[in-house]
Amino acid sequence: MKRNIKNTLIISCDGGASSGKTTGAKMIARKYKLKFLSSGLLYRYAGYLILKYNPKNKISFLKKRFKKVNLKTLDKLNLNTQIISEYTSKIAKIKKIRNILKFYQIAFSKKNKRCIIEGRDISTEILPDSDIKFFFTCDLENASFRRYKDLKKVNPKIKLKEVKKSIKLRNLRDKKRKHSPLLKHRDALEIHTGKLNKKRMIKKMSVYIEKILKNKYVN
Repeated sequence: MKRNIKNTLIISCDGGASSGKTTGAKMIARKYKLKFLSSGLLYRYAGYLILKYNPKNKISFLKKRFKKVNLKTLDKLNLNTQIISEYTSKIAKIKKIRNILKFYQIAFSKKNKRCIIEGRDISTEILPDSDIKFFFTCDLENASFRRYKDLKKVNPKIKLKEVKKSIKLRNLRDKKRKHSPLLKHRDALEIHTGKLNKKRMIKKMSVYIEKILKNKYVN
């Protein structure tokens, strides 16, 4: 029996650092009127909180903080710094912290039946039953330059080689970590964004989404 997509549609996007998953997910969210959530933003917020308050018990501290999170407030914070990114990569390996954020993301998808969530383990761990799955990849050179341009806005002294080293290390950590490593789900469509502009990326994603919706769902 086909399901009505006006009531529910869950899309998951995974990929490495600066692979284009956030940009793609946001544009698809606007096009299909879906609620958007960035797993990476949540992890950076967790890292930001620990760095700022230095709590004795990080787990209890984050549990309380993530009971109620105002996502609009997070957008106003400067969480896109090199220090926060590198620290976030370290705490992302801690299973208890991952479980706190996992609970939040699952709750978000249950509350918002039409949503798109992007991260590194959404399809494989958080929402394995999501309706549509994407896996983003990008070569190190292009990914580093993208990240470099973003960071340079807040830190003019940042060096490209520093960013490249950081992304390489971050992706390695994500792929090798014991809990919820970065993996491509067998049902995910791979999107390589190295030489793909935004227009072509969204077109490729949209064509795939329409194909899935036509076969499985009704309007």
